[in-house]
Amino acid sequence: MEENLPLDLLHWGAAAVPLVLLLVMLVVLRWSGPRAGWIAMGIATLIAFTLYQAPFDAVAVGFGKGLWEAFFILLVVWPALLLYQVTKEAGAFTVIREEIQEHSQNYLFLILAFGWVFASFLQGIAGFGAPIAVVAPLLIGIGVKPVTAVVIPLIGHAWANMFGTLAVGWIATINAVEIQDQALTLFYTSILLWIPNLLAGLMICYLFAKWKGVKEGFWVVIIISLIHGGGQLALTQVNATLSTFIPATLAMVVLLLFARRKKYSERTELEDETDVLEEERQSTAEKPKISLHKAFMPYYVLTVVSVLALGIPQVNEFLDQFEFGFPFPATETGYGFEEEAEAMYSPIAPLTHPGTYLLFASVFAVFYYRKLKLFGDDATKTIRKGLLGNAIGASLAISGFLTMTEIMGTSGQTTVIALGIATVSTPPVYVALANIIGIIGAFMTSSNTSSNVLFAPLHGNVAESMDGLELAATIAAQSTGGAIGNSIAPANVVLGTSTAGIQGRDAEVFKPTLVFCLIAGIAVSATAVLLHLIGA
Repeated sequence: MEENLPLDLLHWGAAAVPLVLLLVMLVVLRWSGPRAGWIAMGIATLIAFTLYQAPFDAVAVGFGKGLWEAFFILLVVWPALLLYQVTKEAGAFTVIREEIQEHSQNYLFLILAFGWVFASFLQGIAGFGAPIAVVAPLLIGIGVKPVTAVVIPLIGHAWANMFGTLAVGWIATINAVEIQDQALTLFYTSILLWIPNLLAGLMICYLFAKWKGVKEGFWVVIIISLIHGGGQLALTQVNATLSTFIPATLAMVVLLLFARRKKYSERTELEDETDVLEEERQSTAEKPKISLHKAFMPYYVLTVVSVLALGIPQVNEFLDQFEFGFPFPATETGYGFEEEAEAMYSPIAPLTHPGTYLLFASVFAVFYYRKLKLFGDDATKTIRKGLLGNAIGASLAISGFLTMTEIMGTSGQTTVIALGIATVSTPPVYVALANIIGIIGAFMTSSNTSSNVLFAPLHGNVAESMDGLELAATIAAQSTGGAIGNSIAPANVVLGTSTAGIQGRDAEVFKPTLVFCLIAGIAVSATAVLLHLIGA
């Protein structure tokens, strides 16, 4: 039973070692994702065997679950890499960059449009890494430096994780823990998610041109954030399933209205001051003689197919019923920590998986660009080489991260981390720390949903035993932490660096995303405590 788990400082500290070392290896030592991930997995395994009395079968089940979770994410990574390589080889990114430059010279507006508004739209409908995999290459295509092109959608899409993908995070949460006052929980969660939304818009402006960028983009950020955050706040009380998708779609429409104004199409002095744009160089390759819309066509197809399949509830429900997964047996450690058997663990619904739509868009791009005669004689070889060069490293890194996470889960290490925090907390402190637990969960699993499934039941148990702890504020803090944590999730970072063609530069991506995570985490924890005190 869980209460037999050792909650002493030795076991709590040991459980935290793999996570701390993973962050140190990635950010401080700047080791590659595969190297850091598999070393952290090995350390987690050693601790499971020695300190947590985990038998071989428990570790093996954790390893198998981790590989399956990694496969789920890689189903996004592989077709996203294919789409990027195909589009790049066709010269479409050159067309996109030069054509957009003719329509708008205001790069701050363009970066907000792609990295925040469009990324949020993609998270609202598709999720599972699609915003990062799609937006990072597009930002590079319009001239943003690769590292910044990865950072921007990582922070830009974070707020939309909980109720994005048609509220899969919320649905999983209410299935994992019994919440008496769901309306109040939804209300609190929407308020807290508004914080990383607003901060994301402002930080993107800051990344572009420091405080001058914030001043220049302030009113665009405020208005879009009112639509994003305010719209989600209102709709969660009516229809949580569409509470991110509808505001994100409306924000796209409003952005088009902004684009008609001269202010947001003209070049400003910031374009000369920013250091996030590549220096303009005359391309030695001839620009393909196609329009912007033709260059963008695979992304139009991706968006339309995703909206039709995922945005219409009846269609989504029909397609979502076809799923498959592997069974896993129950496990138990020497401390009596049990994991229940799973008849179908974390099933994949292939017809609603975003990887399916990315693959469809990639195949469409191959035939469409070939019809336009944009490929050279060596195109297939170049695409295959680029795909394999990035896919192998990404696959090794992500599988290392996720097997570490699942081994920590089946051995009880993850539960000890959370229970240890709960043991030394008062109700207000616990509410604040629930946000941190949510961030840790998303850092480990690269998923808001998985973070909530992992820790929401724990919060429910703590709320029953701790007098004065309000579950609504606790779950809201946990959920928002899970959303914020996606900005620093190693699997998401590797996904971004892989599709941007900058594998091995993960540390450069982590630095600004960690700053965002720290600022957003402090602000959300403080607000969550305030909501708890008001509701108590």
